[in-house]
Amino acid sequence: MRDTPLSNCERDFLLKAIQEKKRLDGRQTYDYRSIKISFGTDYGCCFVDLGKTRIMAQVSCELITPKENRPNEGLIFFNIELSPMASPAFEMGRQSELLVKLNRQLERCLRNSKCIDTESLCVVSGEKVWQIRVDVHLLNHDGNLMDAASIAAIAALCHFRRPDVGIQGEEVTVYSTEERDPIPLSIYHMPICVSFSFFQQGTYLLVDPCEREERVMDGLLMIAMNKHREICSIQSSGGIMLLKDQAGTGGAIEIQSVAEKTRRVLGSHRDTVSCSKTRRVLGSHRDTVSCSKDQAGTGEP
Repeated sequence: MRDTPLSNCERDFLLKAIQEKKRLDGRQTYDYRSIKISFGTDYGCCFVDLGKTRIMAQVSCELITPKENRPNEGLIFFNIELSPMASPAFEMGRQSELLVKLNRQLERCLRNSKCIDTESLCVVSGEKVWQIRVDVHLLNHDGNLMDAASIAAIAALCHFRRPDVGIQGEEVTVYSTEERDPIPLSIYHMPICVSFSFFQQGTYLLVDPCEREERVMDGLLMIAMNKHREICSIQSSGGIMLLKDQAGTGGAIEIQSVAEKTRRVLGSHRDTVSCSKTRRVLGSHRDTVSCSKDQAGTGEP
């Protein structure tokens, strides 16, 4: 990463503002930036805007041979891309320390937490299973990439539909969306990350740091939790010791934030599914009306 360092004046200004419980964008200490969730025209395409941070997640699938030690389970693969389009600090084609850390944390959050039923991805035991691939693309970087990436990934997985399959003897047939309705993934729960940044050796705690606040922080704590208050993963950096009061405050914020984000994801997904069904019904109705008009014009019964 070609990171441009902050000047001493900028650093002092940011730290002084944090001491006075003020932030550059006018938020309070424990306030989250506004979140916007939208879906593309394809299944499994999701856009998340967290303030000025913008991320796109795209889910795809393919039939592969399963692992020998897990013949009845499908696979889930995550890939994050940090392009120079999102920030001049990122370099194309190079794996930075940040990229490796984000990939590992996303895998811990979504794959290791067993939020998806991988056994439901089995087609033929020991021969064919579905591999689900989640590609996360950073479109604009303004801090807190992990939170935005976790929301985009789980929302895209909820929106995704895999093709239906049929088995006759040893032959496996994959049906198109026109032949059969695609099938949603079996999702047990929805882990979502919430990040806390620490300043001046843990004296001050902020939620959802922006990019400039991340440059002057001393440590970062990322907690993945679902709406059932189950902690799915914890990642800490900076070696900051948490006080008991800070841990309690962070836990309360985490519970409230995860519940709100889960409602937002499910609400956006329901609206999108409802609109898709309405478009399909209207499309079928238009085709029927058009066919009736054609038959009337040709005099066919």
